[in-house]
Amino acid sequence: MASLPLAIRNLTSIPLDLKLIEKFHAPEDLMSKGEGVFKNLTSFIPGNKTAEPPTSPTLAEHAPSFDRHEVSVPIAPFATSKTTSVNTSSVTASTAAPEVSRFTFEIDQQRYRIDLPSFSKASLRLHPLAPNPKHEITAIITAPPNPQLTLYPSSHLDSWMKNLKDATPLSALSVPGTHNSPTNHRALPSVRCQAVSPREQLENGVRFFDIRVQPEAPDKPALILVHSVFPISLTGPKYFRELLDTVYSFLAEHPSETLIMSIKREGTGNSTDIQLGRILADHYTAGNDARRWYLDPRISTLGQARGKIVLMRRFGIGPGLHAAHEGRGWAIDAESWADNTPHDVHGNVCVQDFYEVLETENIDKKIDYCCKQLDRASECVCHLPGITTDKDHPVPPQPFYLNFLSASNFWKPGCWPEGIAKRLNPAVVRDLCLRHHAGDHCHGDGGTGIVVCDWVGEGGDWDLVRCIVGMNTRLMVREMELTQGKQ
Repeated sequence: MASLPLAIRNLTSIPLDLKLIEKFHAPEDLMSKGEGVFKNLTSFIPGNKTAEPPTSPTLAEHAPSFDRHEVSVPIAPFATSKTTSVNTSSVTASTAAPEVSRFTFEIDQQRYRIDLPSFSKASLRLHPLAPNPKHEITAIITAPPNPQLTLYPSSHLDSWMKNLKDATPLSALSVPGTHNSPTNHRALPSVRCQAVSPREQLENGVRFFDIRVQPEAPDKPALILVHSVFPISLTGPKYFRELLDTVYSFLAEHPSETLIMSIKREGTGNSTDIQLGRILADHYTAGNDARRWYLDPRISTLGQARGKIVLMRRFGIGPGLHAAHEGRGWAIDAESWADNTPHDVHGNVCVQDFYEVLETENIDKKIDYCCKQLDRASECVCHLPGITTDKDHPVPPQPFYLNFLSASNFWKPGCWPEGIAKRLNPAVVRDLCLRHHAGDHCHGDGGTGIVVCDWVGEGGDWDLVRCIVGMNTRLMVREMELTQGKQ
């Protein structure tokens, strides 16, 4: 296989310098077991499914290299450099290669390394060579025809919002979300959309939930979780109150975080949108629970929303709720965007929600729509109240850019949510690593908006979530620079 230049993209805020490239003979156990070894590495790290690099004992700590190049390849923050000193056929092979490539970087006067024995779906953590490392860096490897090593800051996904400024509008954030978030139960085909529970989603960085409910009766407070006309579990009804208890518990333990929750009425009952609004207002968001919700109809700042659920309603409301907040209404209005749309703007929401993938051939069309929505979100520039705009009368924030990666066709097993996610999620990871906001002439903060996914976290694979969260780094750097300039 021909050798291709290996690109290294630095999506951290820190200058990196590639100092050393070494080659080692692959250990026999790696060569015999192949790629599965590296996928299974994710299971050895409790609470963090990013794989540690196979430096020891998989590759002996002091194993002699048969090829060694001392280099200096500086890579500025948010820049990409290429090196021709690497045989990328061994770095990104889909089966076990006869050699291991080791890269040693210097970062802030400390050295870190990563070993790449083969192409793996799992991300890898750079291994610090000095005690008390100053940084944690995660690498994602993409295969030819554009082999690349993309380096992200290793966010603590359970509390990734804590380092962002309180003044940041929520719509400026790059937010991982899930579609039909509680549908991780055994269910009818095309009803189940998630691999793991809502609690596990929250612990691994998901900060947008898409919820569909059916009132048990128009005059009763119970809300049943549904997907279209179907219950989300074959073992009996699941209730919204139980889901809320999970969310409340997580936010109490992680007060720096917030959750944007979209709620829509579906199901077979004869209740109306207006009745759903009254049930939520009277039985879920009032009294002692009022402090747990942000219900203002405008886009909040992160500081206003920390520790709370921000309600985005996909249902109509009656006159009483329309009169709330001095006549401005109740909750973020996402009631009526166009159905099955590749692009629509409705009030505070700009959405891509093309979901009728009737044949597997149409998945490529869906991928294209998703990537175009990512491009739109990346071009936005965040206005920071009190820093780049007036604190009391700020420039209105950008809308929420909602990007649904979900699609399905009940009658085609290849187009059920899991099957589509197996193609679409890796394609979006690849786009974020290789193309998103890359180059010298990009405008905007490089964000992603809210990316609403199916089947994230399956087998401990949270790379899509890591990529989305990592796209907040550029905004964080800009906020820091602006704040320091204001002082």
